[in-house]
Amino acid sequence: MPSGSAATRCALMGLAFLTFCGVARAADRVSVGTVGNSSDAGFLIADARGYFRDEGLDVQFIPFDGAQKMMAPLGAGDLEVGGGAASASLYNAAARNIAIRIVADRSGTAPGSMFQTLMIRKALVDSGKYRSYADLKGLRIALLAPGGSPGSTLNEAAKKGGVRYEDIERVYMPFPPQVAAFKNGAIDGSIMIEPFATAIVAAGDGVRVASTEDFYPNDQIGMVFFSEKFIRDRKPVGLRFIKAYVRALRDYNNALKDGKFAPTPEGEAIVKIMASGLGLDAGQIRGAFVPAINPDGRPNIASLRKDLEFFAAQGDVTDASIRVETLLDMSFVDAALKDLGPYAPAGK
Repeated sequence: MPSGSAATRCALMGLAFLTFCGVARAADRVSVGTVGNSSDAGFLIADARGYFRDEGLDVQFIPFDGAQKMMAPLGAGDLEVGGGAASASLYNAAARNIAIRIVADRSGTAPGSMFQTLMIRKALVDSGKYRSYADLKGLRIALLAPGGSPGSTLNEAAKKGGVRYEDIERVYMPFPPQVAAFKNGAIDGSIMIEPFATAIVAAGDGVRVASTEDFYPNDQIGMVFFSEKFIRDRKPVGLRFIKAYVRALRDYNNALKDGKFAPTPEGEAIVKIMASGLGLDAGQIRGAFVPAINPDGRPNIASLRKDLEFFAAQGDVTDASIRVETLLDMSFVDAALKDLGPYAPAGK
């Protein structure tokens, strides 16, 4: 063993021996905003399986009741990492130089996906009042918030039915109240995600009339955001964060079959992680459809562009100079893939 102090010996022996020698390096703390649904999968799996710890990170989850409420703390650098959907507020923040960047995929749809659906109240389907997309005209459809990506998704359904977006009555409320609104008839339908859709169907209050894949293929729903301050001041930490996150996305994809968690040991292991992380019964997780998330962490940029065009057409984003690329920073995913290599499904 080399001579000198314990710290010197440990430094010479390598980081793997630091804990043994009693001079372990403190983990880098990272604040991460979550929204409490299955789109948080990459965060929850990386935490539960120690991938963040492997990268020397101490991740602190901070719950928000909507991604839009993360924008101000992300822009100020008070929150370092967030997760949420594209919205007009995201692009308007960029126009005001509120520094937020899209760095990775968080949730979306893919062929065969039923995670996000157009749901219509069952009474309307049973009565024949709703038979096709054309019947969206005049209906009261719930969306998460004004200027959000579900509006762009609804617009694609309206176009398929030859209906103007303006001819649909839109109401805005979070997903949990939408569940009650289906029951009491306060709304006629919604662009709905899991696990709420499964609960609505089980209660007999709504019908999945179409996956959004039928009218908006490969819809990019949510992304991972970094504050620009985090990128500027702690980029090496951000690089390690995304490497751990992409490792988790690969576990997630290896656990899926037909849009749900597979009835396999790996599928069941991920179900338990998700149930614990979201505070839900394992049966709810097991029975629900889950979002598609790119195992290489790359978001669908074409979908983001389509949503931005919709926000601009609605007058929700007025700065014509704003482009999706204004907010993109793929350097973190690029670095992770350089270390991890491209995704190869388990067993292939």
